[in-house]
Amino acid sequence: GAGGGAATPLTTAIAAPAPAAQNPVIQVGIVQRFGENLQDRITLEALPGEQLTLSFETQGQPQTVTTTRVVLGLAPEPLPEATLGERVVLSNHRSFETAEYSAEQWRQRGIEPEIAQPGSWEVWANRETYNSPLVRRLLVQNLQAQGFTEVFLDSEVVGQIPKAYFEANGYRYQRDTLDIRASGGRVRVIQTGETPVTRVYGGTLRVQPNTYGTYTLVNSVPIETYLRGVVPHEIGPSAPVPAIQAQTVLARTYALRNLRRFAIDDYQLCADTQCQVYRGLTGTAPVADQAIQATQGQVLTYENELVDALYSSTTGGVTAAFSDVWDGPDRPYLRPVVDSVYGLWNINQYPLNSEESIRRFIAIDKGFNEDTWQLFRWRNESTLAEITQDLKGYLGRRQHPMAGLTQVKSVRVSERANSGRVQAIDIETDLGVVQLKKDEIVRVLTAPRSLLFYIEPMYQTPAAVGTAPVTEGSPPAASSQIMGYAFVGGGWGHGVGMSQTGSYRLGNLGWNYQRILQFYYPGTTLQPISENLTFWREPVSE
Repeated sequence: GAGGGAATPLTTAIAAPAPAAQNPVIQVGIVQRFGENLQDRITLEALPGEQLTLSFETQGQPQTVTTTRVVLGLAPEPLPEATLGERVVLSNHRSFETAEYSAEQWRQRGIEPEIAQPGSWEVWANRETYNSPLVRRLLVQNLQAQGFTEVFLDSEVVGQIPKAYFEANGYRYQRDTLDIRASGGRVRVIQTGETPVTRVYGGTLRVQPNTYGTYTLVNSVPIETYLRGVVPHEIGPSAPVPAIQAQTVLARTYALRNLRRFAIDDYQLCADTQCQVYRGLTGTAPVADQAIQATQGQVLTYENELVDALYSSTTGGVTAAFSDVWDGPDRPYLRPVVDSVYGLWNINQYPLNSEESIRRFIAIDKGFNEDTWQLFRWRNESTLAEITQDLKGYLGRRQHPMAGLTQVKSVRVSERANSGRVQAIDIETDLGVVQLKKDEIVRVLTAPRSLLFYIEPMYQTPAAVGTAPVTEGSPPAASSQIMGYAFVGGGWGHGVGMSQTGSYRLGNLGWNYQRILQFYYPGTTLQPISENLTFWREPVSE
């Protein structure tokens, strides 16, 4: 219900475990690229007094082994003859959201796509459809001739591959797939290598091959157990209870909404910030467990469909619309909301799409939900040399025709959304103008923390001329030249949906989690997970 006020004390009853339909099992890749470094090892241990059951196939027959400890390792396997690993990369993206929209555009052009994440997110031409070197080359030539200049053929000659093995009870087995379950339902996972880490996971584990010639360790875990490993790491334990409860509903909704992300690799979610940070049962917190219990099975919906439950650290005073950050149709419930309880600014009457209005808005530093946080307002400077380096690195990775540029001459904001978010910047270089759009801007440039900013040129005045102080806003001396830009703005992250730091303020004001969610996602409804809900469908343009 929507009731606020007194909550029932948690001691009265511990609810029975949620029924399966309300507590679906999801597949999370907890080690996504096991095999990139041949020295990596993963040890799986039963907890004291418990057993692990290992299941795998031997010559097509199922086999099981019982043990308390298994070590996963890698051995290089030379291939009898070098093979060509090759795919057509149609486009490259910072986020899954934009990659997915791009994949849909390719599908409408008659090219069957698939979404992969070798490093950043990429859209590939489907490898089963485009399955010979000739067909792939014809496709690339054809698309480049049509003006799709960023399409390229990514090929590598592979001479050896990492093969996974596991050691248990003194025997070594070489298998590509291995299932692990513990008698008590919890497994300790010890990763050694460059970043050693030990965690305990609920549910079951599976080692399986992925698209990139390595392996993924996948945790199959009921969503309510999964949340115990997410909520404490996504919002600090010092947050007020309603903020933690709101975060829990969003984390649950986000996970169930995004189960299609790693379809190419036969699992559903990752365990880092590309999805949501998930650390298993290591580092659970009573306040988070209580929030999971209090909101059990509840998800945020719009017209009986799960919402895109996006949230970010700090909005800078106004949330962004979906399309301000990513390509694709706007979501009706992800609209600019001024992040203040005082109605400081009427965004419909005074949109922040002009340079004058954004400067006035950024100058207001009190009265917002986030105004006590360090990243609410910031100013970061970059020299032209630093901007040149940022841009060259990015264009080089994308095999862009202008990657050989040597000098950035000027930078200007060429388009801005009503939420104040920069939509495009034009960077003038010695080879011509490069335009960066939306979240690409934050991806390429080091200085801005978010898209909510304006830029000010910084002038280098020759010593002889520079005796008189240059006051801000006064025209520079004729002989001065731009040495760089100051990026002046607010917020951290994409700014779409709930502000985590803003929710602290609302929770401290006594707002319950239902009201916090309604504030950041207008028009949405809380519902229990059920088969009547649509988890996801291709968003349509309004």
